[in-house]
Amino acid sequence: MFVYEELLARAEEKNPVRVGLIGAGKFGSMFLSQVPTTPGLRVAAIADLRPDNARKACTEVGWSDELIREVAFTDDAMTMMARDDVDVVVEATGNPVVGVVHAREAIRQGRHIVMVNVEADVLAGALLAQEAREAGVVYSMAYGDQPALTCELVEWARSCGFNVVAAGKGTKYLPNYHGSTPDTVWEHYGLTAAQAAEAGMNAQMFNSFLDGTKSALEMAAISNATGLTSPADGLSFPPAGMDDLAHVLRPVAEGGQLERKGMVEVVSSLERDGRPVFRDLRWGVYVVIEAPNPYAAACFRQYGMNTDASGRYSAMYKPFHLIGLELNVSILSAALLGKATGSTLTFEADVASTAKRDLVAGDLLDGEGGSTVWGKLLPAQNSLDLHALPIGLSHGARLKNNIAAGQTVTWADVDIDDTADAVKIRREMERHFRKS
Repeated sequence: MFVYEELLARAEEKNPVRVGLIGAGKFGSMFLSQVPTTPGLRVAAIADLRPDNARKACTEVGWSDELIREVAFTDDAMTMMARDDVDVVVEATGNPVVGVVHAREAIRQGRHIVMVNVEADVLAGALLAQEAREAGVVYSMAYGDQPALTCELVEWARSCGFNVVAAGKGTKYLPNYHGSTPDTVWEHYGLTAAQAAEAGMNAQMFNSFLDGTKSALEMAAISNATGLTSPADGLSFPPAGMDDLAHVLRPVAEGGQLERKGMVEVVSSLERDGRPVFRDLRWGVYVVIEAPNPYAAACFRQYGMNTDASGRYSAMYKPFHLIGLELNVSILSAALLGKATGSTLTFEADVASTAKRDLVAGDLLDGEGGSTVWGKLLPAQNSLDLHALPIGLSHGARLKNNIAAGQTVTWADVDIDDTADAVKIRREMERHFRKS
C-alpha cells in the first residue's frame, strides 16, 4: 500500500482522513499514540464509556493539550457515528454484543468500519461484511492484529501463484491451559496477582489469550476471510518454531500434522513437556506454501528458503506484530483506497462455548476468558449442527441444564434474551449462511 504521498497532500490541503474511535483501551491507546506523527490523519471523536479516561489516555500517549481540544469526547457511540466529520469508524471495545450493533450502525451511516473487535467479527461478521459491501463501504480487519497480518500473507502467497497449505499464528500453549481461570492465570505468566494489578492487566482478558479462546477467535476470523478450513475437532496447537513450520504444518499423509491442505492452525511456543520451542513464533504469524512445480521448488533451495525434506513445502512468517501501532494501515486503506486489510467473506468457521468444568443448571456463564467456558474452533456447519452457543454470547447466560466438562454448550442449554440486538443479528446470520 503506497499512500504516504496522498497523506502529505491531504495534510497540505487541510483535508485529513477523519476517524471516530470507539473504545480507548490498550489497542485504542496504541493507535492514538501514532496520530500526532501521522500527517493527513485526524481523530474527530472518541466514544468511550468513561470519556475522562479517554482524555487521560490521549495525554498518556503524548498528545498536546491543543490536539486534545480538537477531539469530541462522548460516551454515546451511536451519536458519534452520525457525525458529519467521521470518515472511518474504529470499533475497539472488544465486546461482541455491542460490537455487532456498532458495526451495523456504522454501515447504516455510510462509514467505513475497521473491526479491531474480532469477537464481534466472528459472532456475525459474515452478515455485517455483506451488508457493508451492499452499502458501498469498507468492512475491514485491523492491521497490526494477527488475523489481518495472516490474511496479508495468504494474499501474498495466492497472488504469487502458490498453494496455501496452512496459515495462522503462534502462541504459548499447553493442553491444561483450557481449564485456566482468571484466578489461576497469573501463575502461567510468571506474575503474582498484585504485580498484574499494578500493571493494569485484566485477568479475564489475559486468560482468554491463554485458555485457547482468543486463538480460536482469530483463526475463525482468518478462516472466514480466506476460505481456509478449520480442524474438525478444534485447534491442535502443535509445537513448531520458525524453522519447522514447513515440516510440521503439512498433511498427515506426508508426515506432517495437518488433517489436509488448506487449513488454519496455531503453533505453540512450548513443547508438550513445557520446554521452550527453538526459535518460537509466539508473537508472530505465518503461511506455509507449496511449490506449484519442480522449478519453483528448486528456487526455494537456491534462495535459502526453509523447507521440509521434500523441498516442496516452505514457509513465510512475520515474527512480531505491533497491534494498534500499525492500525493506520487499515484506516488509510479504507479511506484512500476503498480496500479492506482482510475482510470476512463467508461463514466458514465458528467458536463454540465449551465447558471448562462440570457445570450445573443455574450457573451463570462468564464468557470469554472466564472460569466457566472456553472457545473451541469448529467448522461453521458443525457448530450449526450442534446448535452451539457462540462464545460471543456466553457472558451472562444462565444454564438451564447440567453440562459436563468438555461438552459444548448449546442454545437450548441457556436462558438468553432473544430480543437483544446481538442475538437477533447472530440468528439472522445463521439463517442466511446455513447450508441445507
